[in-house]
Amino acid sequence: MQIIRPSDARGKANFCWLESRHTFSFGQYLDPDHMGFGPLRVINEDKVAPGAGFGTHPHADIEILSIVLDGALEHKDSMGESAIIRPGDVQRMTAGTGVRHSEYNTSKTEPVHFLQIWVIPQSNGLAPSYEQKTIPLTERAGSLRLLGSRDGRDGSITIHQNIDLYGSVLSGGDSLTHQIAAGRGVWIQLVRGEIATNGETLTAGDGVALVNEPEVRIEAGKEAEFLLFDMAI
Repeated sequence: MQIIRPSDARGKANFCWLESRHTFSFGQYLDPDHMGFGPLRVINEDKVAPGAGFGTHPHADIEILSIVLDGALEHKDSMGESAIIRPGDVQRMTAGTGVRHSEYNTSKTEPVHFLQIWVIPQSNGLAPSYEQKTIPLTERAGSLRLLGSRDGRDGSITIHQNIDLYGSVLSGGDSLTHQIAAGRGVWIQLVRGEIATNGETLTAGDGVALVNEPEVRIEAGKEAEFLLFDMAI
């Protein structure tokens, strides 16, 4: 079974400095039918205006992943970490027992477009930590490149949950197949372009949940970029 979450059905937040689309319930957008998928709790697609951003604010007991699509995002936190996240980078912040952080677009001319993803950790009370790695888009071309995993294998970032996060960039006409083990489900979030998952067409911003499927075949109708989350459910 696969259930499509259309882009235009997502929650919306529009401020003078921020345009955000919420795949699952978030902030003032409450949708009891879309509270997450397995341990995947938040997928926000954010566009932040030049010189603007999220001021310092707290988090606890959540894994926060940031993936920049266009532009650059400055991160600072109460652990003393300070970094710039650019396309090709994957960042993980374990909020654990508590952390404060800020995210800003330091460009005076260009917006920043990024995905903010929250994963519920396997246990609460973890020590706060931070990790960032560059995994170029060229390594994701025509394949599923592991970006995050519980054991940090194959050069991926470590996520404190039984979840594997893959990234892929396909040219038009490319296809690939991902096997889904028993007891696991898959969420695919299409970032750009157009793909078909087991024959169902997705366009940019769409997501799809796959449950009780032995595999998913992904075919690109035109150049496409997507994330695939494989997790215990």
